[in-house]
Amino acid sequence: MTTIEHAAGKVSPSQGPLRVTMLGIRGFPNVQGGAENHAHNLAVQLVELGCDVEVIVRSPYIPKRSKRTVGGIRLVRMWSPRLKGLEALLHTFVGVLRAAWTRPDILHIHSVGPALFAPLARLFGLRVVVTHHLPNYEAKKWGAVARAILRLGERAGMLFANGRIAVSAGLASRMKRTYGVPVAVIPNGIGDPRRVQSAGVLPAFDLERRRYILTVARIDEQKRQLDLISAFARLGETAWKLAIVGGSDYASDYARAVAHAAAETPGVVLLGYQTGDALAELYTHAGLFVLPSSHEGQPIAALEAISYRCPVILSDIPAHREIGTSSTEFIRVGDVAALARRLEARCGASADRDPGLIEHQHFMSNHDWREIAERTLNLYISTLSQHRNTAYRPSRRMAETQQ
Repeated sequence: MTTIEHAAGKVSPSQGPLRVTMLGIRGFPNVQGGAENHAHNLAVQLVELGCDVEVIVRSPYIPKRSKRTVGGIRLVRMWSPRLKGLEALLHTFVGVLRAAWTRPDILHIHSVGPALFAPLARLFGLRVVVTHHLPNYEAKKWGAVARAILRLGERAGMLFANGRIAVSAGLASRMKRTYGVPVAVIPNGIGDPRRVQSAGVLPAFDLERRRYILTVARIDEQKRQLDLISAFARLGETAWKLAIVGGSDYASDYARAVAHAAAETPGVVLLGYQTGDALAELYTHAGLFVLPSSHEGQPIAALEAISYRCPVILSDIPAHREIGTSSTEFIRVGDVAALARRLEARCGASADRDPGLIEHQHFMSNHDWREIAERTLNLYISTLSQHRNTAYRPSRRMAETQQ
């Protein structure tokens, strides 16, 4: 008999897989969002580690005829309205009721809005883990009522969850200070970069290798695409283009403003939401990656750009400082003039500023999905052991994969 070592002690294997239900995301695959990307990759690795994983997804984002099993993960499509500010809350409420009936070993809630229902899940006797991806209430797009609900969700998640995760050290430290609870730091991950040498996407958008600036983010006020377009416009005549990847979840004044500014600024191209080989091709051949956000948890798009060893300019916020390498450049949020100067200097540079091999390897190891899944699994097991005051017995496969 083998054993797993973890914080709660030794755990003996048995035949039953650990059953995990994830809740709080729109869905996957091919659904835009950092939490969605995180949950998808984490679930894939947890299945590889021997867990039985189901993910409750929202009906507007997953077609009725789509596959119900993806990479060994069961997708449970449940109703939700597509209404800003309401869909996450209503869907999570229904999802918690379902989990109360199915009784998973762990209910893993992603994001602070859905975490509002952590107390209800606990009332039903469920073991709850909450991942804090981003303090959404700081975004200007939310009104006073929505911000209050998001703050309440954060409080409920931190105080009522059995286990808590934050995707960055800065966010974890903030939660510990605010609520006086232990919070594990388990970052976002990235896979090995897939360098796509073909150029099928580039010609379609009239882009040239190493002659375009790339940004990848949801079209949203906090991502500040308008700042980037304005800074790019100050370059005047240039052989470079600005490729904006991402879509808007809802029709909004900001999305319309971005579309208008792009149409009025020569060289700006809106590519919409991209994924798979198309996105890999864009990262492979980008001359520069820029993310001028005002707020982030830990942006996977920036992590991916760094993994491709692309020159990177990020806004100077704690979440970006935490992931930046020695070659990353930072600009103050909203400083369009400074961003324009950096773009001009970078577009005229003859050589890339690239982190060294050792630094890059260290960066990649810190964001390895397998390691992230193993740390998350250890937190699950510790949570169950503390709840039952006994050692949890995972499957033999889980035990063997962690030796």
